[in-house]
Amino acid sequence: MAQDNNAAQGAQNQPAFGIEKLFIKDASIEVPGAPQIFTERTAPQVSVELGNAGQRLDADVYEVELKVTVTAKIGDKTAFLVEVSQAGIFVIRGVPEENMDAILGVACPNILFPYAREAVSDMVTRAGFAPVLLSPINFEALYMQQKQQAAGAAQPN
Repeated sequence: MAQDNNAAQGAQNQPAFGIEKLFIKDASIEVPGAPQIFTERTAPQVSVELGNAGQRLDADVYEVELKVTVTAKIGDKTAFLVEVSQAGIFVIRGVPEENMDAILGVACPNILFPYAREAVSDMVTRAGFAPVLLSPINFEALYMQQKQQAAGAAQPN
């Protein structure tokens, strides 16, 4: 009996990660130059902006939101602007506090990104444009870059 109790306690202390829910928190598309923009023959220049944030909802429950903004311009005219906030609710337990930033900033966005990429592509296609297929993102490199920038900003001159 004591062994079973110790085994149960050991399992509770083991790191655990689970996905509770994935959802689109917000999505919008704007085509400000329609219908004239569809007569343009020049391929649009596409830019992508990313941002993510995490927050604790409960003891071991976190929400992470990945925001993707895609802007396509033809010359100085905006062909379309797509914004998607893909979110997820994650259960994370048994992880040291110093590792939580990395999980919320790397592991969770890696899970959310394919869903955001699909939503962007679908919305752009439904708006009448060729699909935008976002390239894979290295969230670990982005996370490390943000950490280095924060450390550099914190150092006195």
